[in-house]
Amino acid sequence: MTVELLDELEAGELSVEFEGEEPEAVLEWAYERFAPRIAISTALQTDNIVLIDMAYKIDPKVQVFTIDTGRLPEESHQAIEDLRDRYPGLDLRVLSPDASETSAMVDLHGQNLFRRSVEHRMLCCNVRKVRPLTRHLAGLDAWITGLRRDQWASRTNIRKVEIDHDHGAIAKLNPLAEWTEEETWDYIREHDLPVHALYAQGYTSIGCAPCTRAISANEASRDGRWWWESGAPKECGIHCSVESGGLEHELNALLGEHA
Repeated sequence: MTVELLDELEAGELSVEFEGEEPEAVLEWAYERFAPRIAISTALQTDNIVLIDMAYKIDPKVQVFTIDTGRLPEESHQAIEDLRDRYPGLDLRVLSPDASETSAMVDLHGQNLFRRSVEHRMLCCNVRKVRPLTRHLAGLDAWITGLRRDQWASRTNIRKVEIDHDHGAIAKLNPLAEWTEEETWDYIREHDLPVHALYAQGYTSIGCAPCTRAISANEASRDGRWWWESGAPKECGIHCSVESGGLEHELNALLGEHA
């Protein structure tokens, strides 16, 4: 069955229509419109866990995917197993970066290239995260994220229904856009959902082990990401295009025919 992709007009109208509605309303519409070529992206954080719980109640066959970058903390691997235990039969797919691309990058720049410059960090994020995501989204008509407007300055204007022009103009759905961090935790406590173990250690945003740390009381929630950088966006390129000097040139030069 061929699904007609959204255009900007329809996406805008739907965003207005869903503003003020509960996340479940967006999910129910999305699965009716796009199933089975729709999936939830999860980085195993609270927002994604809330969406998985909501979606599983709508359709237990919901597809979920996460990316094992090769540098995840052990707690993230356990969080994957906790999801499988909590939701029997969950179609949870673990994506990986291309081994030849990762090897080429590490051979040239070393395992910890991300410490050298923002450009090197973005290269690492692109190879380990963005490219596996792009390959997976090529087989979908829509994807669902846990983005919220209160997470970071670059996310304040997100809509519940968007067109993802970076990935073939498929639909990008952000059902929790209006929610706050407190609301996500309230839902988790109310429904006794499994949470990533690093939250108990003071982490508020979780990514690769060497690029994530716990934060102090006076820091913003994403200050634990790439904390050694000064003035750089707290983004990896998955949810927004990040300009970083000659990243595209470096990527093509490094990966050659793989780029």
